[in-house]
Amino acid sequence: MGESMEHVKKPIYVELYEQFKSMIVEGKYEENQKLPSKRKLSADLKISPITVEAAYLQLIAEGYVYSVEKSGYFVSKRVEVVLGAKESKVDIEYDHQEKKDDYLYEFNTNVVDTSLFPNSTWAKLSREVLSENHHEMLNITHPEGMRELRVEIARYLELYRGMHVDPSQIIIGSGSSSLIGLIVEILGRKECYAMENPGYSKIYHLFKGNDVQLALIGLDDLGIRVNELIESNASIVHITPSHQFPTGVVMPIQRRNELLNWANEKDNRFIIEDDYDSEFRFQGKPIPALQGLDYNDKVIYMNTFTKTLAPSFRMGYMVLPRKLLSIYNKIKGYHGCTVPNFEQYIMYKFMKGGYFERHVNRMKNHYRQKIELIMKIVEKYPKIKLKGYESGLHFLMEVDSSTSEEDMVLYAMKNKIKVSGLTSYLQENFGSLNKALVIGYSGIEIEKLEQAMNLLIQSVLVDLC
Repeated sequence: MGESMEHVKKPIYVELYEQFKSMIVEGKYEENQKLPSKRKLSADLKISPITVEAAYLQLIAEGYVYSVEKSGYFVSKRVEVVLGAKESKVDIEYDHQEKKDDYLYEFNTNVVDTSLFPNSTWAKLSREVLSENHHEMLNITHPEGMRELRVEIARYLELYRGMHVDPSQIIIGSGSSSLIGLIVEILGRKECYAMENPGYSKIYHLFKGNDVQLALIGLDDLGIRVNELIESNASIVHITPSHQFPTGVVMPIQRRNELLNWANEKDNRFIIEDDYDSEFRFQGKPIPALQGLDYNDKVIYMNTFTKTLAPSFRMGYMVLPRKLLSIYNKIKGYHGCTVPNFEQYIMYKFMKGGYFERHVNRMKNHYRQKIELIMKIVEKYPKIKLKGYESGLHFLMEVDSSTSEEDMVLYAMKNKIKVSGLTSYLQENFGSLNKALVIGYSGIEIEKLEQAMNLLIQSVLVDLC
């Protein structure tokens, strides 16, 4: 299974920052005492100056250190907490975590281009719901969600994902948090669950929070390794086959069939298919859902509207295999739908009126323009390779460079660019990966995208410019 969370290897600058912070708090450095220079520490510890600078900048941000231009870094004045020291320390750390960094550009994977949101249509439908459906909106709905909306979702899945499902199989919930919890309740906490590694950190913590045994399964060029899955003794596996997060691998039919064969071998084996951004494929036809290949009720399908509408729109859904409906029906009496009726009625009208399909097509064309612009920019750099850009709203940028992945991220941070390294998605520091940057481009306006990409390349990949 790999190392426990307590043994996760931290970035070097974090370890250096924590060492200095500990020595300052313990009084091993006096007030106004000068700290070693960046150059000296870099030479002594055999690390890059940018790593040292990142540690010092964090100490400055938290008030432990101050800098004097052309003189160096010095220990700040100490102020002891006389009463309630423990509580005050927690408050300080919490406030620091909540502080938002000031970035020029953020290549995040959890945002969308909000300029594309259909404000006028959404406002019109909201008024219609308030006028025409105010009684239904205020009453309790089914635990699985509003039937009219589930009928529209079933129709959409048949047209665009090749899935033939009955609305009774569809459960609406407020994103992956509530749906994963419900899946664990249906399948049981005694089963061993598995997920891709690298993978989505939120899914990792959701499974851990549900107190289940969790196996981390590595990837190859075709997706999750089935041989490792077999060796793990897991009976349920969570995968992202249409666009693996974060590597962008599209799972081919051969590997999909291997997974289905694995699931069919035992009655208690199931596959959770997370289809989080399958709407956005820019080359060829959309990849059919794995659920559409399942003839033995082994795939639990999950999707969300956060990528197609907005992250703050907390609505997702799952499609349960028919063989699991009897279990769900026994427990649904003490489960309420976690999505307000008001939002469900608007979404129903949005899909029923054809607005959703038109909106997705508009977004797809817009994001295609963005990815084509990015490809045009990076084609000038033969040592930069993009992977996984044919689908979804993020891709990997691999660089043939002597600069480490950690230093790339730090150089970007210094130049007010937020970007993540691929290894940051390894759970429990279990496994090894080629260095790469995970580029989420959907949240950057197209007018600013060229400048953002050029600045990223010029400031981070300095030895290629």
